[in-house]
Amino acid sequence: MPHVVCLRPVHPEALELLRSRPGVTVEVLDPVNPATIAATMPKADAVIVRATPINREFLAQSPNLRIVARHGVGYDAVDVPALTERGIPLTVTPDANAQCVAEHAMMLLLNIARQTRFYDAQTRDLKWSTPPVPATFDLAGRTVLVMGFGRIGGRVARLCNAFGMRVLVRDPFIPQNTIKGAGFIPVKDLAAGLAEADVVTMHVPSSEKTRGMVNGEFLASMKRGGVLINTARGTLVDEKALAGALTSGHLSGAGLDVFWEEPAVAENPLLKLPNVVLTPHSAAATEQGLRRMALSCAESILQVFDGKLDPDVVINQEVLRGNA
Repeated sequence: MPHVVCLRPVHPEALELLRSRPGVTVEVLDPVNPATIAATMPKADAVIVRATPINREFLAQSPNLRIVARHGVGYDAVDVPALTERGIPLTVTPDANAQCVAEHAMMLLLNIARQTRFYDAQTRDLKWSTPPVPATFDLAGRTVLVMGFGRIGGRVARLCNAFGMRVLVRDPFIPQNTIKGAGFIPVKDLAAGLAEADVVTMHVPSSEKTRGMVNGEFLASMKRGGVLINTARGTLVDEKALAGALTSGHLSGAGLDVFWEEPAVAENPLLKLPNVVLTPHSAAATEQGLRRMALSCAESILQVFDGKLDPDVVINQEVLRGNA
């Protein structure tokens, strides 16, 4: 009988969907640690993973594994080549969290633009706009550079446009005419785009090519007083360089949902800066987003058991050709 292991709890509707299939058994592993993994994974045919690293050591304890279903879209903690060697597909949930992450990016930007944290504290202290107060700004009329025009970046571009912002898009993998056709301005020269933008929002995956791309040179190229938003991956950003740009005043603010090291550590200099709005990698964690991601994982697993996995959710598609 196929056995599914969930590394940490997922939405109950997904568990119900899996358990409703005759012959399928489901186990929720919580806590997840080396001992529980070693005891559980030898009998697993499928796994739903949220934050646990999937590496060669993990796979060595999973001899029967037929699919790794990632509860989300980022897979930098997954050894994809090791999965491919074993013929194991890695699936993600590409449509499940796009809207909630896009909305979260806008929430961070609006909090910076309107200094919500400051005014909330002032109001609670019964200080009714007592000077000095920080400057706030409208989004309308500002220029935003959207880095990455995938499912999330595309939604952010449309939301920014709805707020009256001028939208630049940088994505070397998307045809320029596609960006123009969507009503936005394609950016070929990254430095020129950074210099023009009041806001830069990151929506690219973390890879060998993008890791640390927001470095000192990138930040120095941004317009003075600009704002950086990152809801993608913390490993895109050199946090020491960003802290320096925020401290010097070159950047006026940043909104971050992700960090190089997660959970965030006390030594991270960004945690101590007043001009940064921080959330704990929670952009996708709305009630609806968690439900959609879990159900997408469950559907992918059942498709594998049925021998008809949707290729649109598979990262290492070469395994599909090998299993054809």
